[in-house]
Amino acid sequence: MAQKSPKPLVAGNWKMNGTTASLREARLLAGMLKGVRLKCEVMICPPATLISTIKPVFKGTRIRLGGQDCHGQANGAHTGDISAEMLADVGCGAVIVGHSERRTDHGETDETVRMKAEAAHRAGLIAIICIGETLAHRKNGETLAVISRQLAGSVPEGANAANTVIAYEPVWAIGTGLTPTTVEVAEVHASIRTKTDPDMRILYGGSVKPANAAELMAVTNVNGALVGGASLKAADFIGIIKAYA
Repeated sequence: MAQKSPKPLVAGNWKMNGTTASLREARLLAGMLKGVRLKCEVMICPPATLISTIKPVFKGTRIRLGGQDCHGQANGAHTGDISAEMLADVGCGAVIVGHSERRTDHGETDETVRMKAEAAHRAGLIAIICIGETLAHRKNGETLAVISRQLAGSVPEGANAANTVIAYEPVWAIGTGLTPTTVEVAEVHASIRTKTDPDMRILYGGSVKPANAAELMAVTNVNGALVGGASLKAADFIGIIKAYA
């Protein structure tokens, strides 16, 4: 019997974008998806300041909420940080950890990412663990070695298809308009698949947009997308979701 593929997930990472004016796009998205039978799960990860405000907009829809980061501890003297428990308390079902921008801008290591993923699991959240190589890594033929190392160091014990999603985002493709070829994406996702639960979702991220979504989402072992800039506009995000129409 053929193995059933996990249900795809299309998650929008708004990053440090969005104010209350952005609720207009959230309402448009909710309206566009009303009554639509989706073949994928949809998630929006807004900045923390908007989570409580955007939650009522998505009430009664299939759109889920996620956070963009969390601290490894449940509470304490960590000014400016947000715990996984806090995200769960305001209605999030998942949290992104280990995004390349966190690894680069804040010096997060694989160990730090693993602790955050453990915190997500502790709070009952799905950990969306990001991994990806730099352009230098790819040019030097180190992509698969880097991916393997990040997986080994970032994914905690007990990770499974129910509590963990892996997001492969080549660092050089994030926000640049550049994307790897489908052959390159297939190679990396196949490598990740050999090292994870066979039912665990593996997302692709890195300049995903309506024009290339269908081609990328059709690649074997690609179970959805982690979308950056294109998730800020409802019309663009819907264009990506339509890859599963």
